[in-house]
Amino acid sequence: MSHFETDAIRTQTERSQFLEHSTPLYLTSSFVFEDAEDMRASFAEEKQRNVYGRYSNPNNSEFVEKICKMEGAEAGYSFATGMSAVFSTFAALLNSGDHIVSARSVFGSTHGLFTKFLPKWNITTSYFDTNNLDDVEYKIQSNTKILYAESPTNPAVDILDLERLGHIAKKYKLLLVIDNCFATPYLQNPIQFGADLVIHSATKLIDGQGRVLGGVTVGKADLIREIYLFSRNTGPALSPFNAWVLSKSLETLAVRVDKHCENALKVAEFLENHSKVNVVKYPFLKSHPQYAIAKKQMKLGGNVVAFEIKGGIGAGRQFLNKIKTCSLSANLGDTRTIVTHPASTTHAKLSEDDRLETGITGGLVRVSVGLEHVQDIIDDLNQALKV
Repeated sequence: MSHFETDAIRTQTERSQFLEHSTPLYLTSSFVFEDAEDMRASFAEEKQRNVYGRYSNPNNSEFVEKICKMEGAEAGYSFATGMSAVFSTFAALLNSGDHIVSARSVFGSTHGLFTKFLPKWNITTSYFDTNNLDDVEYKIQSNTKILYAESPTNPAVDILDLERLGHIAKKYKLLLVIDNCFATPYLQNPIQFGADLVIHSATKLIDGQGRVLGGVTVGKADLIREIYLFSRNTGPALSPFNAWVLSKSLETLAVRVDKHCENALKVAEFLENHSKVNVVKYPFLKSHPQYAIAKKQMKLGGNVVAFEIKGGIGAGRQFLNKIKTCSLSANLGDTRTIVTHPASTTHAKLSEDDRLETGITGGLVRVSVGLEHVQDIIDDLNQALKV
């Protein structure tokens, strides 16, 4: 059995007659057939082969195969974006009248999907307290089908006990779906703890350089089959070019994420000792409330640090205005360090009570720590914290 880094580099699904060392791009919308019988058998899925670009492509297949190996999954399907992966997964597996139990702290667009769009099809969601898993079982109903969570969460970097969620899902015969975007398959494998499906926004650390959008869902083959059938009809397919970029990006995922985590821990330790900072949240800081759980289920702490500046929402906005080196952007997982102020940007449309329920205070800042020299990152944050 080969190691993570070797699988990431040596998994290659197809070469042309030119025997390329690096997988070529397959920029085609469709594929041809030898004869009528070959075409009939292919459309009947009696043959495993590429038929049409909306269904599959060699570049997409290679990317998905790598993620499946990394996550220990049976099968997978790739998508144009992380949110198309989230939506397609739920839309494929849920029926009118079904119910979701979700952690309260989820990505803003996922929250919008649960509260604004799925209810159109009579699919409802109940939220449990991210920091109190005793709350989960109280939210389960007779029509509950999916238990959903992110860990680490966005943007407050809370950690959920995946093993405990796995036990709850098994007890109540629910599908456990985990968004593993912040951790990547290099740092954490939710399937080991009982997850049925794992979702990634490949736009983030998997790409790692802010170039392309992409998403992927992997897990049990029978569930992926349903997601595939839904997706081949609705068309949220990942482009071959983006799949090629993401597959190449996976070749350097381990070395990049190691450095991201090394830098992030140093940034977190600096912020924890800063007089203008109330609290710092980073999974591998011993002060993190779920430090022991993070150490159990994660290899390293990830690249995202959340911290609260003294002075509330005004201080948070002032901090962003003083940033010089780091970027102000809504993305994360880039080589470049990115700073965001959720209360005035990504989560500004939520009520203050809703924000506080997810750990978003007025002074909360999320830092996606990049690959610059760590002292330059720290120096920029330090000067921006000065009055």
